[in-house]
Amino acid sequence: MEYDIRPWGEYWVLEDAPTHKVKRIQVNPGGRLSYQYHHKRAEVWTIIQGIGRITLNGDVRDYHPGETILIPQGDKHRIENPGTVPCIFIEVQHGSYFGEDDIVRIEDDYNRE
Repeated sequence: MEYDIRPWGEYWVLEDAPTHKVKRIQVNPGGRLSYQYHHKRAEVWTIIQGIGRITLNGDVRDYHPGETILIPQGDKHRIENPGTVPCIFIEVQHGSYFGEDDIVRIEDDYNRE
């Protein structure tokens, strides 16, 4: 199973198939992913634990366990954890390509390109 530690938390790849990819992502308290978009995939996020403050094309909303958001291909998005416990969500990617190099970062707290 693929696993990676990032400045904002960590993720595990649960399934990697030609048609989709599934990840379990943990965002530490105070952490947030880059504001980004993808050329070749859409994503569906389901919050499992904690609060996910999700920005989608500039609109910000808090999501709670059991809530799901659809992120269409090309839409700008980010998640941050405003809470005191880890925010855990399941990400299902679907599209034509699922590599990490299909992340186009618009803004990043950790100076990644």
